Amino acid sequence: MAGRIPRAFIDDLIARTDLVELVGARVALKRAGREYKANCPFHNEKTPSFWVNPVKQFYHCFGCGAHGTAIDFLMNYDRMSFVEAVEDLAQRLGVDVPREAGAAPAAPSVSEDLYSLMAKVANFYAEQLQRDERARAYAAQRGLDEQTIQRFAIGYAPDAWSEVLKRFGAREESRRMLLDAGLVIAREKGDGFYDRFRDRLMFPIRDARGRVIAFGGRVLDQGEPKYLNSPETALFHKGRELYGLYEVRQNRAPLKRLMVVEGYMDVVRLHQAGIGYAVATLGTSTTPEHLKRVFRLVREVVFCFDGDRAGRAAAWRALQNVLPEAEAGREMKFLFLPEGEDPDSLVGSEGREAFEARLDDALSLSTYLIGHLRGTADLTHADGKARFVAEARPLLDRIPPGPYRELVKDELARAIQVTAERFDAILGNRGARAREDAPGRAPARPSAPAGGRTARSSGRGGLVRQAVKILLDFPAIAPTVGAADRAALAGINEPGVDVLCELLDGLTARPAATTAQVLERWREHPHAARLARLAAEDAILTQETEAAAELVNALRKLARAATQAELDALIAADRQRALTPAERARLVQLLQAAHRG
Repeated sequence: MAGRIPRAFIDDLIARTDLVELVGARVALKRAGREYKANCPFHNEKTPSFWVNPVKQFYHCFGCGAHGTAIDFLMNYDRMSFVEAVEDLAQRLGVDVPREAGAAPAAPSVSEDLYSLMAKVANFYAEQLQRDERARAYAAQRGLDEQTIQRFAIGYAPDAWSEVLKRFGAREESRRMLLDAGLVIAREKGDGFYDRFRDRLMFPIRDARGRVIAFGGRVLDQGEPKYLNSPETALFHKGRELYGLYEVRQNRAPLKRLMVVEGYMDVVRLHQAGIGYAVATLGTSTTPEHLKRVFRLVREVVFCFDGDRAGRAAAWRALQNVLPEAEAGREMKFLFLPEGEDPDSLVGSEGREAFEARLDDALSLSTYLIGHLRGTADLTHADGKARFVAEARPLLDRIPPGPYRELVKDELARAIQVTAERFDAILGNRGARAREDAPGRAPARPSAPAGGRTARSSGRGGLVRQAVKILLDFPAIAPTVGAADRAALAGINEPGVDVLCELLDGLTARPAATTAQVLERWREHPHAARLARLAAEDAILTQETEAAAELVNALRKLARAATQAELDALIAADRQRALTPAERARLVQLLQAAHRG
């Protein structure tokens, strides 16, 4: 696994990226004073509430709350992971993404020449489809229209042993690249190579950035294997990639769920029918890595299988694989099609609405799991119930601890008509629930966020919020705060002050930081979202000198208010009980200071 991306590099990336240009390439922005506005790309609206601030390098929607930096925009609009977004921005600027040295060695970099080769071969296959009447007739027979062929860059591998080899393998180095890319196979006897894909409809498999990393081929006649994938290469890892995911991410419609099917043709035909959220695994069952990628985009996944014995066996394998990713807030469902049907044929015969109605009625993970287990045991007697529990135990163990696991356990208990406590005892977990609910095991109450208001300190909380807002709007003024004001601030016991101090120290070390760079560094902080909302609010102040004075004024008001609160608390305590020597000394100190003031 590669090391972390250096913070300094991300700061530089944010600073050098023109956010208006990045967003404007996808959204129709209009200048509005010093900012730009548009209808929000993340929700439907008639009146623009989406604003881009080129100075802060930050966007915010006052309608749905979407906000962030250039990295966030790519993650949300193009549905990329954080690393993918960073790599995309770096590529736009023509720079490589560095990695910090870590315990694990960095993965070897993949030559851009390999990506270039794959793109050229994909274009070659696309050209061959246009030229070959038999291949085009087959595509038409399968119901593929020209728009779908173009969108998925579908092509044709000629019925010959060395077309790709002859065109792209003139030199020894290029032949080696063809082998590394999985496009040719070394002959077992003697020297030389031959094309891997022959007489097949070709489906390019693309990564998150749209680069071709592999191919899937469907034979035109009755030959075997019917489907053939690229082998594992430096570019392609089948346990991580999903066919059609790139195309799903290009679909700007709101994405509520993903459907996982078994074949490229299923994906293509579903998209053509208007079901633009279908993806397919590539010669492997669904893996936890697949689900990690999927759940970055949606909270609901439907696994679609043929209704025959092979399809049900594949579904059960998939269920066992996905259990480690099952948790509260995620929905995983299973849909079994009528025997003899697959998504390709069924959506063609019954249409989009009827097919999506089937998706709405798909079995939940727990329903499918328990229903399958019921089919393996007779629950009318103890022997059958014991078998049911024995089958359920290893499956339950694969589900991460948490609310979802406990709810599944409750359903399993009801299936054999015992209480949840009795089911725990049968599993050998007597007292587990009691231990989880015992005093002292409740989660610690989180500290109040920066600017958070409470009944106890609404006034001081407002001053904390004001100071944080000023720093977010004018990061460069942080070094102007003097040592005395910093020392007074550090001694204040007030929710949000720790965040304010951390922000002040960080900006003093990096006074040239923009608002976007500040928020990017705080991305993983518990209060990141609150800071982003605060940054998006209109700035009341416009001049840096005015902002510096207001910041110091707010900090001093905060210090005075905190001191007065401490004094009031000590006076009240003195009326109730005898103060300790330390408390008495502090009370005298505060009274003397108040008298001098």
